[in-house]
Amino acid sequence: MYYPPTPLNKQVYDYMTKVKDIDPTAAFAMTKKGALLIDVREAREVKRTAFDVDEVMLVPMSRFSGMMKEIPTNRKVILACHTGSRSIMATRMLEKHGHKRVLNMQYGIAKWERTGLPVKKAPKQPPFAWLKKLFGKQS
Repeated sequence: MYYPPTPLNKQVYDYMTKVKDIDPTAAFAMTKKGALLIDVREAREVKRTAFDVDEVMLVPMSRFSGMMKEIPTNRKVILACHTGSRSIMATRMLEKHGHKRVLNMQYGIAKWERTGLPVKKAPKQPPFAWLKKLFGKQS
């Protein structure tokens, strides 16, 4: 379906595309040189798969506006989520609040993991482990 350009469509397009993007490989290299990786996913998402880098800050999108003041302004910041859509919004929010050294990691942890970059995975539970916890060990 085609939507003709309207002022609103153009504003949305401009808002979503006027961020500085970086691919996961470059983002990983930048974290090795001191850039701060900020994960804007929710805690339950991070429990399943997390970035395995020296320094990562969890600032969930649901609490992002209230936690922006905790994000350092004196260093390079890379924002990431699962696929890159929430991190674009977070990047724009930081830019609007005066952060100058902000980058959006394209395609999020999904591409990071597919690229073979380090992640921490939650341990897999054996099938029906929740039943064993519920009813206790049966002999």
